[in-house]
Amino acid sequence: MKTYSAKPGEVEQGWYVIDLAGQHVGRAAAKVASILRGKHRPTYTPHVDTGEFVIVVNVDKMVFTGNKLHDKKYYHHTGYVGGIKEISAEKLMATKPEDLFKMAVKGMLPKNTLGRNMLSKLKIYRGSEHPHAAQQPKSISL
Repeated sequence: MKTYSAKPGEVEQGWYVIDLAGQHVGRAAAKVASILRGKHRPTYTPHVDTGEFVIVVNVDKMVFTGNKLHDKKYYHHTGYVGGIKEISAEKLMATKPEDLFKMAVKGMLPKNTLGRNMLSKLKIYRGSEHPHAAQQPKSISL
């Protein structure tokens, strides 16, 4: 018996919709990252993008557990001397919840070209509407 290895051209990629209203950020990000990688498929191959497209709606209605909303900080550097910036999860959630969820998923994907391609298949929207109805996405509940 031979081990099956998926080829990049023979993988069919579907579309899924996930509603994050009332969901915990980390648990939802882990599930989305798993679908983006393709780990839910029996034909999963680590070096090939076997994942699906994921549409995430109601990202502004996610919740944090414990005091993370107030205590968690996100950092980035401007590139200048002394240019470290920080923003709390509470402020980021109020202004850009899409970026907050994208950072959570990005941290769970491979740190290489394959991971960046997987992240490009993630579509994030604040409300319950999305412009991808033509792709006929299937709904998934977490």
